Amino acid sequence: MAEKFSNFVLNNRKIFIIIILGFTVFMAYNALDVKYNYDFSQTVPDTDEEMMYYNSFKKTFGEDGNVLAIGLKDSSVFLIEKLKLYNNYIEDVQNVYGVKGVLGLSKLQVLKKNNQNKNFNFVDIFNPFPNDQQSYDSLLEVINNEKFYDGKILNDEGALTLLITIDKNILNSESRNKLMVDLIEKSEEFQSQSNIKLHYAGLPYSRYILAESVKKELTRLLIVSLVVVAIILFLFFRSLDTVFIPLIIIGIVVTWVFGTLALFGFKITLLTGLLPPIIVVIGIPNCVYMLNYYHFSIEKLKDKRKAIINVISTIGLITLITNLTTAVGFFVLSTTDIKILTEFGIVAGINVLATFIVSIFLLPSIYLALPKPKSSQVNYLNYSFINNLISAFRHISFKYKKRVFFIFSILILTSLFGLSKIKSVSFLVDDVPSDSDLMKDLKFFESNFSGVMPLEIVVDTKMKKGVQNLNLLKKVNAFENFLENKEYVSSPISLVTFIKASRQAYYNNNPSYYSLPNNRDKNFIFRYLSEGYQDNVSNDNISKSFVDSIGQKMRISLNVADLGSYKLDSVVKKVFQPEIDRIFSNSKAEVKMTGTTLIFIKGINFLVDNLIQSMLLAFIIISIIMSLLFKNIKMVIISLIPNIIPLIIAGGIMGYFNIPLKPSSALVFSIVFGISVDYSIHFLAKFKNELLNNSLEDSIIETINQTGRSMIFTSFILFFGFIIFAFSNFGGTIILGVLTSVILFVAMITNLTLLPSIILHFYKK
Repeated sequence: MAEKFSNFVLNNRKIFIIIILGFTVFMAYNALDVKYNYDFSQTVPDTDEEMMYYNSFKKTFGEDGNVLAIGLKDSSVFLIEKLKLYNNYIEDVQNVYGVKGVLGLSKLQVLKKNNQNKNFNFVDIFNPFPNDQQSYDSLLEVINNEKFYDGKILNDEGALTLLITIDKNILNSESRNKLMVDLIEKSEEFQSQSNIKLHYAGLPYSRYILAESVKKELTRLLIVSLVVVAIILFLFFRSLDTVFIPLIIIGIVVTWVFGTLALFGFKITLLTGLLPPIIVVIGIPNCVYMLNYYHFSIEKLKDKRKAIINVISTIGLITLITNLTTAVGFFVLSTTDIKILTEFGIVAGINVLATFIVSIFLLPSIYLALPKPKSSQVNYLNYSFINNLISAFRHISFKYKKRVFFIFSILILTSLFGLSKIKSVSFLVDDVPSDSDLMKDLKFFESNFSGVMPLEIVVDTKMKKGVQNLNLLKKVNAFENFLENKEYVSSPISLVTFIKASRQAYYNNNPSYYSLPNNRDKNFIFRYLSEGYQDNVSNDNISKSFVDSIGQKMRISLNVADLGSYKLDSVVKKVFQPEIDRIFSNSKAEVKMTGTTLIFIKGINFLVDNLIQSMLLAFIIISIIMSLLFKNIKMVIISLIPNIIPLIIAGGIMGYFNIPLKPSSALVFSIVFGISVDYSIHFLAKFKNELLNNSLEDSIIETINQTGRSMIFTSFILFFGFIIFAFSNFGGTIILGVLTSVILFVAMITNLTLLPSIILHFYKK
C-alpha cells in the first residue's frame, strides 16, 4: 500500500506540482487582502456574567476605554508665551478627525451661579484669552481654587494632562491608524516649538503602539527565522539544494498562512503574527527527516527512485502522524471561547498539516528530477561531531541506565518544587520593554496621576431618582474619600463630584464649600441643579455620562495604576470590596465594580485556565493517536514520559526564575508538547521496525544511529529557530521563544537517553 502511494506520487508529480503552485498563487492573491487587527479582541466571552454586566454598563454610560491622555511636567507652560503654543496645540488636536472632545488647561470651564434663572452656567475660564502674564496667573489661581480639577487635570507639582475622547467607531477601525498618526504629529510639532516633553497614555495609544509593533515584528522575525534556518541547513548539509528546496517548501506554506487568514476573514494579531516564523521553524524538520532518510537510502540502495520510494514508504506515515500531533497542539486552542486563540489554533493547525502535504508531494518530486546526490552531499552522515554525540547518547543509554533514572528523578523533584513557586500575573502592557517610551510614559502617569487603567463602580439605588438621596450621596462620598487616600488610585469622578462643584459655585466658587450640601442648603442647591447646566455643557450630557436615564444608577469613574493582574485582583477583592460592603451595609443600594481593568483581570485568568485545559486536551488526543499507532498502552506510556519531563523542567525554571504563568507562557506548553512528542514517534516507529529483524540491543543501536541524527539536526534547527524570538521587543514573545527552545532541547536529550534506557529496562523485564 505504501509503495503504491509512493509510485502514485512520483508518477503524477507534474500534476501535483502544478496544483500546489496554482493553489499558492491563489493563496498569495487572497493574502493581499489580509488586514491587521485594530479591535484587540476580548478574551472573555460575551456569555460570561461579568462581561454581560460590562456590556450593559457601556450601553448605559458609554465607553470607558476611549480616552487618550497626553501629559507634561514643565514649569515653562505657565509662562504666557508657552500657553499660547499650548492653546494652539489643543485646538489643533480638537480639529483632528475622530476626536470627539478635549479637556485641557486652556479649555477648562468653571461653574457660575445664575441667580436670575436659578441654575448654573458653565463659563470658559480662558475667555477672554489672557494676553499678559498677570492675567494668566490670575486665571491659574481660579483653576487652583476649582477642586473639581485637582489631581485630574493639574496636580500639586505642576503636572498637566490633556484628555482626548476618541470616537469608539474610529478606535475599532483602520482609521485609528491615521487618527493616531495625526495626533502624534501635532504633539511632536508642539514639542519642537515649545521644547516641552509630552507623555502619552491610555488604551487607544497603547493599543496603537502594540499594533504597529506587530507589523514590524512580523517582518523582522520572519526574515531572521529564514536566515537562521538557512544557515543551519547549510552548516549541516553543506549543499545549496538542501538549503533552497526546504526554504521554497516553507515559503509556499507561509504564503498559505496569509491566504488562510484572508479566506477565514481573520486579521493579523499579536498571536497570528507569530505564525509565519513559527511555521518556518517547525516546518523544516519534515524536510530534514525526509532528506536524512533519503541520503541514508541512496547510500544503501544506490538507486535514486528506489531511495525516494523507500523514504515515502517508510517515514511517510510517521511524518503524517508527527505533523498531526503537532497540529493537535494548535487545534485544541480552537476549542476555547477566546477569539484570538481560536483563530490562532485554526490557522496554525491547518498549515502545520499543509507542511506535510507540500513536503510529501513536492520534496520527492523535486529530488527525482535532480541528479543523484554526490558523495560530498552525504558526507554530513559521517560528521565526527554528530557521530560523537550519537555515540555518547548510545553509551549513556546502555551503560548508565540507573544514573539516567536517578538524574532525571532528581530533576523532576527539583522542578516540581519550582512549579509550586509559579504565580499567575500579567500587566496591561507587560509585553513592552521596560525601557520603552510607552512604559516610561505609563510610569509618568502613575507617579503624577496615579495611573491610567479605567475602573468603574456602579451604584444601583434600586429606585427611580434614588441618586438624589442625600444619605446615599454621603455614602458615595465616604467611599470616594477612601479611594482618594490610595496612592495607586486617581481622583474619582461621579455625580457627587459635580454636586460638590455645584455647591462651591453656589457660594461664589469658594473652595472651602467644595462638599456635599447640608440640610440647610440642600434644597437651594438641588433646586439650581434641577434646572440643569447651561451654555457649553448640558445637564443631559452629564446625566448620560454619570447617571442613567431614570436616576436609578450612578457611575463612579477612576483610574488605577498597572499593578499587575495578581495584585489588582487582590486590591479589588481585599481592599475595595470590603470597604464597599462596610459603607453600604445599611443601604438597599447594590454596588458593583466593572470596567476595562476588571475585564482585563478576568480575561487573563480566563485565558490561562483555557490554555491549561487545552494542554490537557492535547495530551489526551495525542495519547489516543499514539495508541492507534503503536497499539500498545505500555508503548504509549513509554513514549509520553520523555516528553512530559521537559514540560515539568520548564515549569520548574519558570518558578525559580520568577517567570509568571500568563498567556504567553501557558501557550507554550500546549504547542510544544505536540512538537516534542514527534521525537518519540520517530524513535519508536524506527525501533519497532528494526525489532522485526534484529535483537533488542541492535534495534536500539540502529535507531539511535539513524533517527538520532535527524533528531539532533531538527533539535538544532528548532532550538535556534525559536531562540530568535528571545530577541523580540515583546515580553510574551521572548518567554515563548526561550521556553520553547529549552523544552525542545531537553526533549531531544530525554528521547535519546531516557527513552532508550526505559525501553532496555522494560524489555529486559
